[in-house]
Amino acid sequence: MTSAVLRLTTFGWAVLSMATGAVWAAVESAQPSFVRVAICDDTEETEKRQANLLRILTTAAGFAARPITSEQIRQGELSEFDVLIMPGGSGSKQAERLQEAGRDRIREFVRSGGGYVGICAGSYLASSHYNWSLGLINARVWDRAHWARGDGTVSIRMTDAGWQLLGRGGSIPVQYNQGPLLVPDDESDLPGYEILATFETEVASKGAQPGSMTGTHAIIRSMFGQGRVICFSPHPEAAGGPNGIVAYGVLWAGQGQQGRPGRDHHAPQPTPQRPEPTRVD
Repeated sequence: MTSAVLRLTTFGWAVLSMATGAVWAAVESAQPSFVRVAICDDTEETEKRQANLLRILTTAAGFAARPITSEQIRQGELSEFDVLIMPGGSGSKQAERLQEAGRDRIREFVRSGGGYVGICAGSYLASSHYNWSLGLINARVWDRAHWARGDGTVSIRMTDAGWQLLGRGGSIPVQYNQGPLLVPDDESDLPGYEILATFETEVASKGAQPGSMTGTHAIIRSMFGQGRVICFSPHPEAAGGPNGIVAYGVLWAGQGQQGRPGRDHHAPQPTPQRPEPTRVD
């Protein structure tokens, strides 16, 4: 899909949705070798966010991605998927739209082997910090008082674990838009997380204290029950990328589905063309 997707008219978006539905029907009737991805976004920015993700998560790369609503999650439709993506927006609004029933559905989905990918707001939602959070990952938000610290391009520094998992190393520029500054929480019933990237530079406006963002965690991963959770604070799915780390993050999250009921454990798993890890210093 080209960048023209981002300029879709209402009619064009409807055509794209129909095409996605056709692909999904073909996937459902075939051997389950694709990672089936649900993208939940009920906001006015739905089209742009979904277009960015659908541009990356193609069938050629081993994915079958389509939208899902909060209502559909409450109705139990996550059972049709391997991974749920909660993208940008507002974490508290996402929680409100899901309602307690939807949040419980997500916890059970991940606990039983489903994957969860949080991007920006979706990472706030996944954290253990707020009373509306899902509590999927043992992380709290640093400098909570200045969460609305502005946006811009920042540099993240990949750890060795991030380099190996996501295929990029060194220092990488990425779009940031008030995502959570993640640090470890102390929830005794949750395992610790692994750091995949830290913030090397920062955005410090709107009263935020300079220096408070650098060194906090930009990408983390952990387990919740049998499921896999990965959280991106910035926006690597944006047009400027690095888009590849999103694809590999979703692929990793989806591999937990191999133990879920109703899946063929011997089905071939997607293996998109992956370059050797690249370090950029």
